Amino acid sequence: MTQPFDPYSVLPPVPGFTLRSADIADGQTLDVAQCSGLFGGPGQDRSPQLAWDGYPDGTRSFAVTCYDPDAPTVSGFWHWVVYDIPATVHELAADAGAVGGKNLPAGARMLANDAGRAGYIGAAPPPGHGDHRYLFVVHALDVATLDIAPEATPAWLGFQLLGHTLARATLTPVYGEPA
Repeated sequence: MTQPFDPYSVLPPVPGFTLRSADIADGQTLDVAQCSGLFGGPGQDRSPQLAWDGYPDGTRSFAVTCYDPDAPTVSGFWHWVVYDIPATVHELAADAGAVGGKNLPAGARMLANDAGRAGYIGAAPPPGHGDHRYLFVVHALDVATLDIAPEATPAWLGFQLLGHTLARATLTPVYGEPA
């Protein structure tokens, strides 16, 4: 059986740490709260609660990303990008990804996702396309802030993370729509 592509496998290896959530789990189907209403479905576009620990000494900030590598595009689909999360923050509450960032911790910033909104957009794979994986990743960084323009893309942020990631933690729930 062919294993699906892991986009993090092509990056330099880094240590892991612990990521937990009351809302999502590895291999489990996303709840309607974490699915998209923007694309016409019943979803709520509500980012999941995330909490982390065990990251390395020297961590000066965190970034959180949500990426669908199975989207039917050559570039996947970025659902959520948060960065400059202070090192003193170890949890994002459910709906921290509300559009505009009103529920983010002080200092944290969001970029527009691939739908063009600065906020979390939930799962919405095409009907009959099978289960998609949603890689929720917390990146422990060696800098307090990243010099990223507010109009930058998630891919540009990913490039900037490359040189600053000390460790990363991942949860990968799934979601698919029947044909």
